[in-house]
Amino acid sequence: MAKPKTEFAINQKVVYPSQGVGTVTDIFKKEFNGEMVYYYKIYIPVSDMYVMVPVKNSSKLGIRSIVSKEEAQKAIDMISENFEPATTDWKLRYQLNLDLLKKGSIEDITKIVRSLYYRSKQKELPIMERKLYDNAKKLLEDEIAEALGIEPQEVEAMLHAKLEPLGIKADKKSLLDDDSDEFDDEIDDEKKSDDSDDEFDDDDEDDDDEDDEGDDDDGEDDDDN
Repeated sequence: MAKPKTEFAINQKVVYPSQGVGTVTDIFKKEFNGEMVYYYKIYIPVSDMYVMVPVKNSSKLGIRSIVSKEEAQKAIDMISENFEPATTDWKLRYQLNLDLLKKGSIEDITKIVRSLYYRSKQKELPIMERKLYDNAKKLLEDEIAEALGIEPQEVEAMLHAKLEPLGIKADKKSLLDDDSDEFDDEIDDEKKSDDSDDEFDDDDEDDDDEDDEGDDDDGEDDDDN
């Protein structure tokens, strides 16, 4: 089997929306369902693990290159722009933001951070939304840091300076009671779930191609989607 043309190279930094910023450490082939398949091996520092993704499925999973300096600065500036607040229905809001996370552009990630920060200043976020916010914020900080060549802590301070005015603008008065029972609803939903380790790891868009072998002893994860 001839080696396919690959979008990414070894040692290249990439963004894996549901996992974080990582580095391509190897491009190799191994047998899968009776045929040889080429994989990217990507190291994700935030979780200290390797993921192996079929080359042919990388774009479907949203894996992409780090943005340019100009795009990173645009994302920082976007944080303080006016926007339409999200719905008060937390379940719908969560799903909309989860969809944005899966799409994974830096603009999408910025929208999640901006929207959920604003919402958090009006009312405490449910646990699942708080995890989604933290995940998106970390991803945004790490990518901007890579793009600008600075430390994530510096980016965190920059984003906070942009986000803080949103907290001042946020309406502190009582909101419509549309999601007054959101925490009870969330607990019920979590009881019905299969206690997945990571609710952001929903990369099984095509079940026919998937053969998730789980985490190996050496911290590797096969994403055979």
